[in-house]
Amino acid sequence: MRRFLFLLSGAVIWLHVLLRLAPAAESVALKSGESVDLSNLFWVANCHSLLKGPMKLDVLEGPPEITAFIREQDVVPHAYNCPAAVKGGVLVLTAAAGVQKKVQAKVVLRVKYPTVDGEKQRSFDIEAIVIP
Repeated sequence: MRRFLFLLSGAVIWLHVLLRLAPAAESVALKSGESVDLSNLFWVANCHSLLKGPMKLDVLEGPPEITAFIREQDVVPHAYNCPAAVKGGVLVLTAAAGVQKKVQAKVVLRVKYPTVDGEKQRSFDIEAIVIP
């Protein structure tokens, strides 16, 4: 019995660790026709852009009422303490105009970064709700 409780407590600890490490899906609510900036997109080393061309966006999963695109623009990589803007873009999610009923869906996006070191990828898992 003591061994069972020991194993059970170990399993509970591992479950807690795994749940904390699992990335949570971002949640976004939009009204019909609205857009939202989701994230700055860039690939840097020592605060210099490594991009050698435009980024590409693949919508892997999502309803037709929700679209996504990359708005090319310079962005400041604050997470890397960079003082100046670098080549990049902004990931934008848009709800179609004229949506008649509430749409709730998972949207999975993949961004491909053409860098000097080869192609890199990042994915986004978003829970989106569109309200008429």
